[in-house]
Amino acid sequence: MYAIAYRANTVYVGGSFTSTSVGGRTVARERLAAFDARTGALLDWAPRADGTVRALAVAEHAVYAAGDFGRVSGHARDSIVRLDAASGAVGTFRHGIDGSPRSLAVGNGRLYLSGAFTRVDRQVRSRLAAFSLNTGELDATWKPSADNTVYSLAYADGKVYLGGSFHRTNNTRSTLRLSAVDGSTGALDQSFRPSAPAVVYSVAADATGVYAAMGGQGGRAAAYQRSTGQSRWTRVFDGDVQAIAALDGTAYVGGHFDRACTTSATGAYGTCTDGSVSRVKLAAVAGDGSLAGWAPQANGVVGVRTVAVHRDHGSVAVGGDFTTIGGQPQRRYASFG
Repeated sequence: MYAIAYRANTVYVGGSFTSTSVGGRTVARERLAAFDARTGALLDWAPRADGTVRALAVAEHAVYAAGDFGRVSGHARDSIVRLDAASGAVGTFRHGIDGSPRSLAVGNGRLYLSGAFTRVDRQVRSRLAAFSLNTGELDATWKPSADNTVYSLAYADGKVYLGGSFHRTNNTRSTLRLSAVDGSTGALDQSFRPSAPAVVYSVAADATGVYAAMGGQGGRAAAYQRSTGQSRWTRVFDGDVQAIAALDGTAYVGGHFDRACTTSATGAYGTCTDGSVSRVKLAAVAGDGSLAGWAPQANGVVGVRTVAVHRDHGSVAVGGDFTTIGGQPQRRYASFG
C-alpha cells in the first residue's frame, strides 16, 4: 500500500494490491479500495486501476489518484484520474503526464501534483504542476520547478511545501531537499530555508510546523518552523523514515527502521551507537522532540510507506508491506484511534 486519504467517515487506500480480505473472505479490489473509517467495513467503492496507485487526495465530492496506471475502470487515464467519492465513477478530468507522479495535495482551489515528470499535456512542468479544482484544467501560471524528484507535497496557509531529492527549486541555490513555494504564483518562499541533511521522502504541515521524513545514514524525522525553516527537533533512527503525518502536535512516522536512537550518533549502515529503544517500523515524536511511548511494532523489510491522520476522529492510519502489528496478523493497512 502506498497511499491513504480520509473523507468524513470514509478512508480511501491505493497501492499495488489486487484484493482485500474481509471476515476471512477475499474480495477483488484492483489497486483502489475504501473502508468505513469507524468500523473498518469494506465499502462498495471499487474503481479499477491497471497499475500502482502512489498518491491520493480528496476535494469535496472527488477522490484524485495518481500513479503508474494507464486505464481506470476501462477508461484511458494517463497517471492521474478523478473519481466520484461516493460511486467511484471516473470523471472527465484527463491529462497526459510524461513521467511518474509521486504525490498529490489540495488547497487554494488547486490540485497540486509532484513527482519525476517533465511535461503535462505537452507543456513543460519540471516535477511540479497544478490543476484547477473548478475546471480541471492545467494551471497555466503555476510553474515552479525542481531539478530532481519531488517525492512529497504538503499545503498549508497558501504555501506548498516540497520534499524530495532535488538540489534546486526554481533554479535557486541552497534550496535542496525541502523548500516552499507560493500556492498561487509558484514563487519561491525565500524566508523558508531549512537544512535537510538527506533525501526527504515525505513532508507534512500543521499549525505548529513543517515535518520531514528522511533517509540517509540511518533515517531521520525532523520538525521545522513554518516561517523560517529553523530546526525545532530531529530524531534519528536506524533505517529510512519514509512517511510522516502530524496530529495535535505529535508527529507519527513510518519506515523500515527497527530502533530509535537515543542520540544523533550513528555508525556503519546507520546503526545507533549511543543507545536505542525498539520502534519497529512505527514511532511517534512529541511536540518537544521527545520520543513518545506509541510503539505498535510492525514487521517487514520495507515496512511502512504511508501515514495519514484524521483530525476530527483523532485517528492514525498506516499502510505498507507489513503483515503483522504487535505480533498479530495485520496485512498492509492498520488504523489506530
